[in-house]
Amino acid sequence: MAKVNKVVLAYSGGLDTSVIIPWLKEHYDGCEVIACCADVGQGDELNVVHDKALASGASKVYIADLKEEFLKEYVWPTLKAGAIYEDKYLLGTSFARPVIAKKLVEIAKKEGADAIAHGATGKGNDQVRFELTVKALAPNMKIIAPWREWDLDSRSAELEYAKKHNIPISTGAKTYSMDRNIWHLSHEGADLEDPANEPHDSMFLISKAPKDAPDKPEYVTVDFEKGAPVAVNGEKLGAVELLTKLNEIGARNGVGITDLCENRLVGMKSRGVYENPGGAILYYAHRELEYLCLDRMTYHFKQHVAIRYGELVYDGMWFCQLREALAAFVDSTQQTVTGTVKLKLYKGSIISAGSKSPYSLYSKEYVTFEHDDVYNQADATGFINLFGLPLKVRALMQEKNK
Repeated sequence: MAKVNKVVLAYSGGLDTSVIIPWLKEHYDGCEVIACCADVGQGDELNVVHDKALASGASKVYIADLKEEFLKEYVWPTLKAGAIYEDKYLLGTSFARPVIAKKLVEIAKKEGADAIAHGATGKGNDQVRFELTVKALAPNMKIIAPWREWDLDSRSAELEYAKKHNIPISTGAKTYSMDRNIWHLSHEGADLEDPANEPHDSMFLISKAPKDAPDKPEYVTVDFEKGAPVAVNGEKLGAVELLTKLNEIGARNGVGITDLCENRLVGMKSRGVYENPGGAILYYAHRELEYLCLDRMTYHFKQHVAIRYGELVYDGMWFCQLREALAAFVDSTQQTVTGTVKLKLYKGSIISAGSKSPYSLYSKEYVTFEHDDVYNQADATGFINLFGLPLKVRALMQEKNK
């Protein structure tokens, strides 16, 4: 192994990253390992994580509260873009990785570390997301990915290694591989590895199953300013408080559950079930407001941008030039996306219930079926003649050449 004196490890407190600490010290000449646990709203008991990292052999532990930065600088820009991966996935894990990796780089530079390590496997997308962020922010930093180096190829092998090195590990087996943050909870593995299997209602840890949601609809309003959410039911809230409230509202009504067989960046398909109650509400409400406030050409072009933006976020290219350029375009479109959207939530569904904005482009005066003094319907004749001229010329040519 290359000589490494100090490593900053993305630490979660789970089996993989707990085992990685002694493994790094053993295979990199007793290097110092600093654990960094990023709090993006996963709900871990952080004091336990801190003590567990020290007990596993870390020399120091950082607990970084990144929830507000995560929402304001990563989630909100993606929401404003309307970016959704493959029409379903609201990118919950994808945009959490760059904010975590950015913090790893900051700590590595502060501590004078030689390398950054992570516990992502060689089959998944996260290895790419972590490492591309490091390359973008610290191009000369060494990256260590134990899953691509070690011979611990199973959970039982990791448990045996942990026992041998006196690493405190919870032996309770989880049914699914899960990733959680304030934005979402994902489930993969076990019976979900067969796409023909319907998800069990018992899987849901945040949301009610839609059939168990209340029999009475619940209404919610969301206020936006320049595309960013700022209030729920008329109450101004900070980013963390706002999403927490929407998560609670959405979860009790069973909204935001998504089942997707997606295309991973590394070339394989994987099946995941996502719980995204607050996020589903925000995406729906934001789109409703854009229907009012964006003109046809801008909205349609922005739909194309959303697809590419979502791919870039999914692929770990948060800090690439194209995403930054697209974000600048999106911000320019959001200057008038201000207003209030009302939604009706009922047993897993989200239904539009009205929206308003001081910048609305909707004009009852023009669109009314009643008498009006602003629109001359006779003007449509010339418009249709010119708009349809290419069709007419082509048809005349075809008749001529029969």
